[in-house]
Amino acid sequence: MADNKQNVGEPDRSRVSGSEDYEVRYFADKHGISMDQARELIAQHGNQREELDAAAERLKKH
Repeated sequence: MADNKQNVGEPDRSRVSGSEDYEVRYFADKHGISMDQARELIAQHGNQREELDAAAERLKKH
């Protein structure tokens, strides 16, 4: 089956998948937090990367 060129949307890089360990690990390493803290942020704030980046920065300040 051919790829549907009409089906376009927002790129996946704008989201962090909490179910993929490599994405959680990258996010945690990027912000210097633990994987558990990263998963907690994803659970609290959803998977939008921009919101998670801001939440991780706030977490590091405390």
